Amino acid sequence: MSADTTTAESQPLFTGLPSGIVPYVAILGALASTYVHLSMAPMLLQLNQTQAILFVLAGVGFLAGIAVYLSKFWRREFYLVAIAFALAQIVAWVVMSGRVSEMAMLSKGGEAVFSVAAAYLYLNESPDADGAA
Repeated sequence: MSADTTTAESQPLFTGLPSGIVPYVAILGALASTYVHLSMAPMLLQLNQTQAILFVLAGVGFLAGIAVYLSKFWRREFYLVAIAFALAQIVAWVVMSGRVSEMAMLSKGGEAVFSVAAAYLYLNESPDADGAA
């Protein structure tokens, strides 16, 4: 067993709350999008089951990302995956000619804010840093 493996195994699952304001801005952006996706999924279920499932997956994806971010499993490279995930939500809304509404603006605004905050964190976190805190 290497020293890195031993250190990772002895680290608690939850690494603590992040420091600074930018991680909280990112988390709030993700939660805004999560709220919209999960609250609209039941209404969509009556109209389009596939779209409702995609809404649930989008919401759960953001929640899972936050959980991983706050855990010992987070790695700096995941910021790039998270940014791509959030931007894909915006692109999908545009491609599908999404309706402009308050909920859409909350969701897309949250995703845009999240993407900018995550890019900032990626660019300003040292490449050898482990964990979110």
